[in-house]
Amino acid sequence: MNVARSFSNWRKFRQTVTELGRMSSRELQDLGIDRGDIRNVARASVARW
Repeated sequence: MNVARSFSNWRKFRQTVTELGRMSSRELQDLGIDRGDIRNVARASVARW
């Protein structure tokens, strides 16, 4: 994996963590995500790219 792609994936990961972290517990629950799973969800979203 090249540096540009790694950086891009890192930015997507951080953006996803930030956006999910701003949601209330109720909003996360509606999406079926526990607050403790935010990083795992973000990692999975980057892995799909």
